[in-house]
Amino acid sequence: MGKLTEYLMKAPPPPAGMPFCMPMMKGWVPRNLQPWVYVVTALCFQFSGGMYLGALDEIRGTTNFMIEDVMFLLYATLAGMAMWFPMLFRMKFRFTNQQLLCTSAIVMGICNVITMHSQSMPVLVVTCFIAGIAKIQGTFECMSNIQLWITPKRDFAVFFPVLHIILLTAIEGGGWLAAWMGHHFTWQMMHAFTVGTMSFVLLTQIILCRPFCPMPNRFSLKGTDWQGALFICVTMLLLSYIFVYGDYYRWFANHHIRMAGAFTLLFAGLTLYRLIHNRYPYVELRLLKCRNVVPILIVTILGELAFGAEHTLEEILYTDVVGLEELTKESQYMWALPGMFLGIGLDLYWLKVRKWKIWKLIGISFLSISAYTLLMYATVGMSVNIEQYRLAIMLRGFGYGILAPTLMWALDESVPSLEMFFMGLFVFNILHMYLGGAMGYGFYTTIFSHFLNEDMMNYGRQLTLTHLDLSHFNFGEFMAGSYLHSMMLVAIKQVYGYIIWYSLFLASIFLLCDIPAVRTNIRKVPLWPVLAIEYLSRKNKTV
Repeated sequence: MGKLTEYLMKAPPPPAGMPFCMPMMKGWVPRNLQPWVYVVTALCFQFSGGMYLGALDEIRGTTNFMIEDVMFLLYATLAGMAMWFPMLFRMKFRFTNQQLLCTSAIVMGICNVITMHSQSMPVLVVTCFIAGIAKIQGTFECMSNIQLWITPKRDFAVFFPVLHIILLTAIEGGGWLAAWMGHHFTWQMMHAFTVGTMSFVLLTQIILCRPFCPMPNRFSLKGTDWQGALFICVTMLLLSYIFVYGDYYRWFANHHIRMAGAFTLLFAGLTLYRLIHNRYPYVELRLLKCRNVVPILIVTILGELAFGAEHTLEEILYTDVVGLEELTKESQYMWALPGMFLGIGLDLYWLKVRKWKIWKLIGISFLSISAYTLLMYATVGMSVNIEQYRLAIMLRGFGYGILAPTLMWALDESVPSLEMFFMGLFVFNILHMYLGGAMGYGFYTTIFSHFLNEDMMNYGRQLTLTHLDLSHFNFGEFMAGSYLHSMMLVAIKQVYGYIIWYSLFLASIFLLCDIPAVRTNIRKVPLWPVLAIEYLSRKNKTV
């Protein structure tokens, strides 16, 4: 491990004025085209996956999968991505770019062929987990090779926002593309498309690239704590099983969840023992002692709980109440992209240009979540046109576009080395894109079910035989019609109401409290009245 750290510390950015070069590209490839080849390759990997949630209706219509099954496969893919972060730099300094990208493309293609034809949940869980590893390895290899093209000075205040332009575009665009494929063809066509893009990656690597490894003396993988990694993987999958299937099985009232909880405690104990007593653990616990790491992780959990409403309540609203088909629903979600791009633009201005503290920036993110939930609370209804939800969707995209790059940048500023940073990314992404999402899904489905049942019972108490003409009353039509949808809308509004207070509380904390800076050379954000006075004075001078 020391050899890798020493190499990373001795690798300074290129001198000013030196043109950007990619030694892995063949000489005849135009220099201006070289980085764009890797941008397209990164998009190919980001649009790929194990099981595509955008084709959910088509998958459920042609297989025996429930929505919980598809969600669990999605979190299996995210678990594979999260757990592989500590291995990314080790793999980069052990193998050549061609070996990594070609292997990732082949593995991703095989995984998509399996998911097209298999309906065995154990097989699909393993397949999606491996697909997540291949996806993050391919994406990292591409983005690490063009990092100095994006920011010659290795300024992560620039790199992380630009990286999230690619990531968030693929997240929203991938869902829409899967829905489009499922609408016009079959849900398997998205997997066939992914096999085609992976073939494109193989072709470009063979024709345009040559083997290259940035480390002359290859880094050995000997001593990697694979057993600790296995314990972590099993623990993550068990936790996601509990959160995803918890509401369906009525949580710990069912023996499936009780058994999963017992095994989770067992593997969590084995994992902790391994991390403490192993000389070279998969993730070093001293990471948590680095300044601001624990607060960043806490903010990550709080943010994911706030954003969990998007994944759950909007899905219930559009699918079960309004009855939108997948393509229309995913087209609606695409309105989050403009908001995300605006949030990333604010990140660049705040972190790169103004160099202000990030805590008030995080407060703005939670404030946008508050505005999103307030708009949804005021808009939700049976007679509402779906176009009226677009502003709210843009606002949640704006908040997410601020929060994700900002927290990743803050984590980089809080750890002493790149190697430690990727261990931090492992913990960060477990909470950010995996555990926090699964926790939010289980949390909001349970709360929604509680409010729905309570509302139905309260309304049922109002119904007596004196208010009903039993000769003309059809109970089945009554339950399947507007009554049930009205109760669901009331429950959705109740949940949104609690999220409004929750997000406003968090926004007020970050906007009003003066929390120490992440790094010492960050300037303090002026008070909002002072900022307004400065703006008006500059405007008067120009007039």
